Amino acid sequence: MSDLAAFLRAWAKDPLGVAAVAPSGPSLARLITAQIVPEMAPVIELGPGTGVFTKALLARGLQQSDLILIEYEADFANLLAARFPQATVLRGDAARMRRHRALFEGELAGATISGLPILNMNARQQLMIMRGCFDLMRPGGRFFQFTYSPISPIRRPVLERLGLKARRLSSTLRNLPPAAVYEISRIDE
Repeated sequence: MSDLAAFLRAWAKDPLGVAAVAPSGPSLARLITAQIVPEMAPVIELGPGTGVFTKALLARGLQQSDLILIEYEADFANLLAARFPQATVLRGDAARMRRHRALFEGELAGATISGLPILNMNARQQLMIMRGCFDLMRPGGRFFQFTYSPISPIRRPVLERLGLKARRLSSTLRNLPPAAVYEISRIDE
C-alpha cells in the first residue's frame, strides 16, 4: 500500500485524529529532525504515521534500534513494524506514555519528535503527553512538535504547570499546508 493510500484510509476513519490534509513532506521531516544527533538515542517518535519523520531520523544517523515509535492507528503501526523491524513499535495512546518506562532500561530518551495533531487536543491531553514524554527523557531532553498554527501548539497553562518553555525554530512553505517547528524544553535547562 502506498503512503498516500495508507494516509487517506486513516484520515477517512478519523479525520480529527489525523488532522492533516496530506502526509508530512520531506522538507518538514528534515526541519523537525534537524537538531537530532545519534548521541540523543534513544529517541521517541509520537504519531509516526507512514514513517516520514522516522526515515529522516535514520538519515540523521540514528539506528532503527534507537527508535521507540508510538502509533495509535493500527494500520500505521503494522506498516511501521514492517518498514522498521528493529525499531520498537508500540500501538497505543501517546497520553499514556508513562506506562512505557520499563522500555528504557535505565537509559532515558534524549529527544521526542511528535507528529501528533496536538493543537486539536484539550489541555488535559496535552498535559498527559508532555508530562509522560518529559518523564521518559533525561535532563536536557527536548520535544519537537510541528504545527500549522502561527502560535505554539502547546497551551501556555500546560507549559507553565510543567515548567516548560516553547521556542519556534523554523518553518517551511514546502509542506502541505505550510508548517512551523517548535522546540519544547525544561525552563531550567
